[in-house]
Amino acid sequence: MPSDMGMDAHMQMMERRHLATLWCHFVNVLLGFWVLSAPFIFGYLNIAPTDLDLPRLATERELPDVATRALLMTWSDVVSGALVVLFSVLSLKRIAWAQWANTVMGLWLMFAPLLFWTPSPASYGNALLVGGLVIAFSTLVPMMPGMSMSGMMQKAAVPPGWDYNPSTWMQRLPIALLAVIGILLARYLAGYQLGHTANAWDPFFGTQPNGTETIITSDMSRAWPVSDAGVGVMAYMIELLMAVMGDARRWRTMPWMVAAFGVVVVPLGAVSIFFIIAQPIFIDTWCTLCLIQALAMLVMMPYALDELVAMGQFLKDARQRGKPFWKTFWQGDAMEGAREDNTPEFDGSLSSMTLKGLRGVNLPWGLALLCILGVWLMCTRLIFGTEGAMANSDHLMGSLLITVSVLAFAEVARPLRFLNLPIGAWLIAAPSFLEGAGFAATVGSLIAGVLVIGLSLPRGPIRHRYAGWNALLR
Repeated sequence: MPSDMGMDAHMQMMERRHLATLWCHFVNVLLGFWVLSAPFIFGYLNIAPTDLDLPRLATERELPDVATRALLMTWSDVVSGALVVLFSVLSLKRIAWAQWANTVMGLWLMFAPLLFWTPSPASYGNALLVGGLVIAFSTLVPMMPGMSMSGMMQKAAVPPGWDYNPSTWMQRLPIALLAVIGILLARYLAGYQLGHTANAWDPFFGTQPNGTETIITSDMSRAWPVSDAGVGVMAYMIELLMAVMGDARRWRTMPWMVAAFGVVVVPLGAVSIFFIIAQPIFIDTWCTLCLIQALAMLVMMPYALDELVAMGQFLKDARQRGKPFWKTFWQGDAMEGAREDNTPEFDGSLSSMTLKGLRGVNLPWGLALLCILGVWLMCTRLIFGTEGAMANSDHLMGSLLITVSVLAFAEVARPLRFLNLPIGAWLIAAPSFLEGAGFAATVGSLIAGVLVIGLSLPRGPIRHRYAGWNALLR
């Protein structure tokens, strides 16, 4: 009987949740019709070949003409819009896979303008915005509470042994804001690569062609089958959607989302940053907007790490209690020892919002000095006139130093600072192996290496409790 009662309660809860989110699928029906009609509203087929340049990452022989690309984009929107309507109707009929099918359609809408090298700026902007909304209304809002009955019933949001909740809205707000900045910058660069704008602005590096235009039309960018800046727009959009998905309990109600979010923000973010910082080495110029993108990506990474730790502790606890790992991973569950978070996230003041957003991240003086030292190393071409291999080495080591140090701002990731030790050792050894450094640059590299090693040793303050994870924070 208890089992039957539990099943009845679960079915009633699922029914209430379904009824409460029906409006999402109706909105997607409207969005589907909007996409279907967009080619005729925005006049995709009325674009003349002289209205815009050929995409700057391609040649005449690599792409179809403007008319053919416009036709492909038209058919893509018409078919995609019809499918969004169909899957939305099926979602209203409680066919579970239909919601995920619409999520795929949202991703396709964002990717199709890149694949077809759309000649219409309106088609790209429309598909990008509508694709994100379709994903939001197909999975983000309907799946907000999680899937496990016990996980939804339990209100506790603070992990056992922690003194704050890593999944609050304010904890995720910095990531969402930085993702928006990334979307806007990458969208601007993608517009230039696709031929939608006449030039790409760069306030600091060179005249026409400036550093930004040189880098985003370089062989490194041309190696991609589509606009690499456009791929960046998609990545930032996915990060934004993942940042706002789920409620304040998602570290235990949606472990799969937290894990996917961590993969997108941290490993893929690190790869993206590496490509951006490596560009001056291979292309011999700088891109202001690319550097701002890299900074936005870098700053958001520490804010994602504490939630990953909480999710990992939850899955470990569930495994120790004999619960099925993959079911818990996909559906979430309750957790013994968790408590409710009665601390208000926002009391109406900007200072309160800032303090709440900084939990789990602080700025030790040693790591702050290492970031400054990293910037100094990236500028040795200008300071000492270093050249060749030594200049490239300083640039790369400075970039890695900043990346590792910013990651270590997160209290749960403070041991990462020890990754700076090999960087310090290389700075000491580099002048003996590489050419391009004068006497002053050699002395500077030796001093920098010693400082990197010395400043990487102090741990800095750990102000919060993370259950058993604190024992690892040496």
